[in-house]
Amino acid sequence: MLMEVPNRADLNSTRVLSLDAAGRILDWISWQDAVCLYVREAVAWTLGAPCLTVHGGHNRVLGKQSQIHLHPIVASTGHCRDHAIDPAPALTNSALFGRDRYLCLYCGERFSRGELTRDHVLPISKRGRDEWENVVSACLHCNLKKGSRTPQEANMPLLAVPYRPSWVEHLILSNRNILADQMEFLVSHLPRNRRDAMA
Repeated sequence: MLMEVPNRADLNSTRVLSLDAAGRILDWISWQDAVCLYVREAVAWTLGAPCLTVHGGHNRVLGKQSQIHLHPIVASTGHCRDHAIDPAPALTNSALFGRDRYLCLYCGERFSRGELTRDHVLPISKRGRDEWENVVSACLHCNLKKGSRTPQEANMPLLAVPYRPSWVEHLILSNRNILADQMEFLVSHLPRNRRDAMA
């Protein structure tokens, strides 16, 4: 199969946003998985202008080469259960630093991924939990300065309240190569109070 893309790096980083037939946001899938949906005729509908074209084999009778035009948003023919809830995004340092926009939430400075640490607002030693609502990004200096104290005890006020991102926020934070059609769709599904923060 041949792809019409500017370069191989773009091909490897291209993700398709997968939905169920009712429009429920599922996850990112690879372009290969998206091709499988098209080939199995399991695509219910699509959104956005085609972002990739896959060229297949040639028809013996007609001599024409098959083509599949992949769209950035693809809804499969299946349905999620009505009572299914948004999955909880996994708490990883990468996702945490993305949520906090690579800022130390104590000093306010921006850092690279390698310069940030995970700080527990209520320290583990004081029965704090390792969960979204109790962790923030902190530079090594601030994390060491705070130590096993609360922000109040260390006189280091937090610049923002830690929160558990929604599944949609997690999808935005987990993909560095989101196409314009995908971003517009995802932002429209964010809680209203978080749309401006993701802009």
